[in-house]
Amino acid sequence: MAESPPRDQPPLQIVVAACLAPREVREWVLELPAGATVRDALQACGLPAEDAPGAAGPAAVGIWGRAAGLDAELVGQDRVEVYRALKVDPKVARRERFARQGARTTGLFARQRPGGKSGY
Repeated sequence: MAESPPRDQPPLQIVVAACLAPREVREWVLELPAGATVRDALQACGLPAEDAPGAAGPAAVGIWGRAAGLDAELVGQDRVEVYRALKVDPKVARRERFARQGARTTGLFARQRPGGKSGY
């Protein structure tokens, strides 16, 4: 465990954002003592530090969009983000969507110049 910070340091203002369900983001604004970690922030807002909401594996967390560990120390005005696991690989989803829509209605093939060749 880290040393306790001096008492003369002001508390940290931290925002914790978690995606609990599709299209649903919940935010908590917290005041934590100096020297607090990501794990402390998650516990303060009631989220399990070991599991992401709705996922079976370890939580994927980040600070301002950059991956961070649970023991990463926070500074004032940090935004801790808890990420859900992807259900479908984006590359696979795009491939399936392309196959379902057909080659003529997507991407470069959607608008063809009058009199132009197929695919141009």
